[in-house]
Order: sequence, then structure tokens, then C-alpha cells
Amino acid sequence: MNPWPRGETRGSSQGNSSPMIWKRLLIDLAPLRDRLGTLRNLPRLFGLVWGTSPALALLTVALRLLRALLPTAALYVGKLIVDAVVAEARLPHPGPALSDWIAAGRLTHVALLVLAEAGLGILSDLLGRASSLVGDLLGQRYSDSASLRLMRHAATLDLEQFESSDQQDRLDRARRQVTGRSSVLQLVFGQAQDLVTVVALALGFAAYAPWLLLLLALALVPAAYGELHFNREGYRLNFSRTPERRQVDYLRYLGASVETAKEVKLFGLEGFLAARFAALSELMYGDTRRLATRRALWGGSFATLSALSYYAGYAVILWRALDGQVTIGDLGFLAGSLLRLRSLLEGLLLGLSQLASQAAYLDDLFSFFDIVPQVATPPDPVPFPSPIRTGIRFENVGFRYPEAERWAVRGLDFEIGGAEVVALVGENGAGKTTIVKLLSRLYDPTEGRITVDGIDLRRFALDDLRTRIALILQDFVRYSFTAAENIEVGLIGRAGERDRVVDAAERALADRVIARLPLRYEQPLGRRFKDGVELSGGEWQKVAIARAYMRDGAVLVLDEPTAALDARAEYDVFRRFRDLSLGRACLIISHRFSTVRMADRILVLEDGRVAEAGSHAELLARGGRYAALFELQAAGYR
Repeated sequence: MNPWPRGETRGSSQGNSSPMIWKRLLIDLAPLRDRLGTLRNLPRLFGLVWGTSPALALLTVALRLLRALLPTAALYVGKLIVDAVVAEARLPHPGPALSDWIAAGRLTHVALLVLAEAGLGILSDLLGRASSLVGDLLGQRYSDSASLRLMRHAATLDLEQFESSDQQDRLDRARRQVTGRSSVLQLVFGQAQDLVTVVALALGFAAYAPWLLLLLALALVPAAYGELHFNREGYRLNFSRTPERRQVDYLRYLGASVETAKEVKLFGLEGFLAARFAALSELMYGDTRRLATRRALWGGSFATLSALSYYAGYAVILWRALDGQVTIGDLGFLAGSLLRLRSLLEGLLLGLSQLASQAAYLDDLFSFFDIVPQVATPPDPVPFPSPIRTGIRFENVGFRYPEAERWAVRGLDFEIGGAEVVALVGENGAGKTTIVKLLSRLYDPTEGRITVDGIDLRRFALDDLRTRIALILQDFVRYSFTAAENIEVGLIGRAGERDRVVDAAERALADRVIARLPLRYEQPLGRRFKDGVELSGGEWQKVAIARAYMRDGAVLVLDEPTAALDARAEYDVFRRFRDLSLGRACLIISHRFSTVRMADRILVLEDGRVAEAGSHAELLARGGRYAALFELQAAGYR
């Protein structure tokens, strides 16, 4: 294959060859600018680090600056020692014994220089250990601080920004960078320290052969460019494989999790999960192997070029020593400086490429921090009505999920009185849960509006609105906390108020569940941690219902709250609920007509619209959609 552009041959003298070559060079340099452009993330990183601990940051800089100057000082003291020894060796010996040399004072100068060199070595070691200690502490502080910021920022984002697979990939990358990028701090500080050392060595070396420094630096440029290229390729590979990596993590969880172990065993899924994991892992391994092989081959070639340049410079220094242009001490200083400079320059250039690569990963973190939620508290929120007087109203509300063609709900017009219990029924996909999400402002309507006492929901502060809504979801979270804490999360601002927790548990009939636990309210729940006790599905659901009763909410929303309860437990819960819901606006979603018939009014949803409305008796008498669904369910009990 011809490696030259079409229309060119090696050594071509065509008139357009130079423009073509320059064009190729510019094309090659463009990715270099992009790779170095990732360094723009470093100021933001420094801002995070400084905000984490100014004292530790300043101490790290001071320790590394001091240590950076020691290599040059040690090499220079070594030169003085060699020159002093050579000078003493040329003088007549004071005597054959060591005591003769000491008595004559001939070893004092050398001894002081050796002590100075030893002191510099000890100081360098101590400074290295101190800087590592402080750096580790600073890295841990940064990692913890960034994790907290990630959690707090994630809490402000819209539900839409969690439910999108693209956003989940983005969150996964950001989560990995919080804990995986603290090493970039050590890299940055290490690079700065090495740069100071290079400057100090170069100043001493430049007096003898400044052109050798230029030769050494130029020989390392190809290696640095190669590292930049392959680091960027590695980042692109990691970025593009985020969905596969998330699948691998998910399969690893399915195959080795207490939550899934029972079903995996019963369904014999071990082989299926292992095969799928192996296929994805092999795919990702193949990509990594190909990139690593190319990197190793090119890296070896560039390392050879660097070594040849070093030995060319070393040969020049040796010749100058043989020719008498420099002393033996100078030879040691220059040879040591050249060796150290080669190592440091190579480390700086390669470290720059690694830093650019690390900074590219920081894009994943900072781009996540830059996500702005669309559902937010207004600049001048109004207080939520307490109590609700006229009620909640959906006014021509329509909503379509992002990137969905079908409307989830549209043209919704209905009211919930300030002290009314309204039930929503309908087949799956009719829009029931969407209404709950809109009412709690997890989403905002695409069209129309929702009001409370005539005030648009978007005028309330989010915290105020959601605190006033006591919400029980079917897919509630089973926290691996104590029984009390599992209830307290319903109103975490009142955590520690045991009377309130006990009252909420009694209202939800969860007190009977907790009474059977060995440690009662202090009993850890779930099997994730030691001494945890697992509950049945129905028991967990009662604990989740107690969370809602922790709030003295003006609105009570139950989304399939009794799905895991048996008929008797469901009846008891709703009888208690009916008594406790007096004076509140209540919205119930359930597929069980034994539950919804207790409501004051029932709304029948079909294709995202209200198809029928009325009491249980009115809807049965009408003989419409509700009656048909009721008869279908009732037939199953005959």
C-alpha cells in the first residue's frame, strides 16, 4: 500500500507537494490541540481541591517545592566531593594511617561535604514521606468532597435526567471519576515538582552544553505525542464502551447478589448470565488488547530514539572530560544531570500526555456538574396553602415523555377537593402514575397547568411542595437502615423524634411488624449488612406506608400502596387510611376495586384521558368502562 497521499510519491517534486504536506501536518496537529485542550479542566479541579482544604493544599505545594530543589543540590555537592577527593589525592599524603589524615585536617572539608550530602538525602526522604502523607490526606478529602457534591447535585436533577439511558451513562462516568480521579492530584503536583527540578538542573547544565538540552527535549517530543494520541484513544474507547460496561456491572450484580440469588438458582440462570458476561467482557478485552499492543509497539520505538539521544549527549560529555575541558567532578555532575534530565523530561512530556488524558476524564465529572435541572424552584416562590381550601385542579394537562411519540396523558381536566378522596383506575399505560409524577413535580406538564387553590404548582418551592405531599409508591426503596430510620426517611428533617415514628408506624399498622423484631425500632433491616433482618413484601410495604404518615401532608397520594398485602391486611390499612385522611386531599391509584370503592369519587382513565367519573355506585349503574372492569375482576373471585 502506498503510504503517501494520492498523486504523490516519495521524493516527488510536484509543485503542490508542499501544500499537501503542510495540510497533513495541520491535520495531525489538530488532535494534539484537542488533547491539550482538555487541560482547561485543571483550574476547576484546583478550585475543588482548594475549597476542600486550603491548608493541606498549601502544605502540599510547599513540601514538593522544597523537595524539587534537592536533586540539583545533591548533584552539586557530589561534584564538590569528587573534586575535593581528587585535589587531596594530588597532594603529598600526611601519613599512612587514618589518624594522620585526621590530625592534619585533610579530611575535614570532605567530611563536611559528605555530611551535607547525607543530610540532603535524609531530608529528601523525609520530605517525600511528608508530601505523600499530606497528598494522600488531601486526595481523600477531595474524593469525599467531590462525592458529596455529586450526591447533592444529583438530588437537584429532574427525574427525566435519571430515566434517560444516555444520562445514566453520563452519571455512571461521573460517579467513576469522583473516586477514580483523585490520582490526578498527585500527578499534577508531581509534574510541578519535576518541572522545578528540571529548571534547577537545566540552569546548572546550561553553562556547559546548552545545545544538549535542546537535543534531549526534541528527541522526547515524538514519545510525548505518541502518549497523547494513545491516551486520547483510550479515553474514546472507555467513553464509547460505557453502555457495555454498565451491562457488565449489572450482570456482575445479578450473578452475585443476595437480592437475585433465589431467582438465579430457581431458574438456573447461572450459565446464561455467565455466558452473557463472558461475551461482553471478551468484546471489551479485545478492544483493550488491540489498543495496548499498538501503544507498546510505538512506545518501544520512541523509547529507542530517546535512549540514542541520551547516549549521544553522554559521549560528548565524556570527550570533554578526556580533553580536559571539565573536571572529574564536573563530569559526575554533568553525567548525573543529563541522566536525571532525560528521566525528568521524559516524565514531564509523558506526564503531560497522561495529565491531558486524566483531564479528559474530568470532562465526565464537570459536564455532569454543569447539567441544569429544568424543574426548579422559582425565584420568588409563594407559600403552599395550609390547609388546602378549594382543592387541586388539572387544567387541560398534557404530557409526553422525552423522545416519546405517544402522549402519556392529554386533555386532563379534573379536580380533587381539599378534603376529598379520589381514586384513579385504568389499565396499565393509561397514565395513572404519570399523574402522580406531575402532581409532585417530578415532571412539569408539556401543556396545560396544575393548580392548588388556583396557584400554579410551578410557583411553589420544590421542597415546600414535596414536603406537603405524603407519597406512597409501589416501587418504594427498601433501605438497609434500622426500622426507625426506614420510617424517618419519610420526613428526614424530623429524624430522631421517636414519638412521631411510633405514631406513624401505628397508623400504617407497621407497629405490629416492628414489635416482632429482636431490636424493635433499632433493628437493622435487610440482609445487606451484618445482623440485618429481612421482612416479607407485605411487611416492607407497611413500613413504607408509615413513611407517608411521618408527614403531616396536605395531600396524600397512594400509588398501588397495598399491592403486596393480602386481602385482610389491605382492608385494615384502608379502613385506617380512610379515618386518617379526613381533612386532606387524597389520591389513590389501585387495580383492586375493593380499595377504590372506598373513594368519594373515581376517575376512569383510558389512553391518557378521563373516560368516566363518579362514585362506585354511579359508575356501576352507568354500565360503562368501570362496570366492565369491575365485573371482569369480580368474576375471578366467583
